[in-house]
Amino acid sequence: MIVLAGTIGAGKTSLTKRLANHLGTKAFYESVDDNPILPLFYKDPQKYGFLLQIYFLNRRLQEIKDSFSNDLNVLDRSIFEDSLLFKLNADMGRATETESDIYDSLLHNMMEELPDQRHQKAPNLMIHIQISFDTMLKRIKKRGRPYEQLDADPSLYDYYKQLNERYQKWYEDYDESPKMSINGDRYDFVEDPQASREVLAQIDRKLESLGLK
Repeated sequence: MIVLAGTIGAGKTSLTKRLANHLGTKAFYESVDDNPILPLFYKDPQKYGFLLQIYFLNRRLQEIKDSFSNDLNVLDRSIFEDSLLFKLNADMGRATETESDIYDSLLHNMMEELPDQRHQKAPNLMIHIQISFDTMLKRIKKRGRPYEQLDADPSLYDYYKQLNERYQKWYEDYDESPKMSINGDRYDFVEDPQASREVLAQIDRKLESLGLK
């Protein structure tokens, strides 16, 4: 299993599709457009924050189980990112510290590897896509989801800025599996076919170094 990680607008879905096609495996996508809780969360984060995290946790665990059919299936979001997102919400008063602590404990217990499992829950490789804050804002505006737009809610600016800043520290501290980072500003694999080929070549080399290809 390969998982993608990165802030909003990093290009996780685009790279997931390209990488799965490149490897001849299956892609699994984060539930966003059909997520019934996400629009409610943007309207009232304090009320729906914890429910949203539990929804994502349930969906991501199901995707992990579904991906067991092939060790190189690609998931467009790492389950380990959710704690980062929820902790930020708690720090900004959109959730409580108690809710954040309960979520972290639940995640830890549910991700604990059991001796008799055929497949591990942690990925074989985590790929982090790093983008600048400016690129993040441009892509959020371009994809046009109404509840994500700064015009509709200017307070999202601080949330997006802190989120982008925290992702680098999160990547540095991540130790659940082998990892690599892609510079999403330097390699615009979403728009540039040559950049896409270069990124896939980087991933190929990493998989080969891990004995996964």
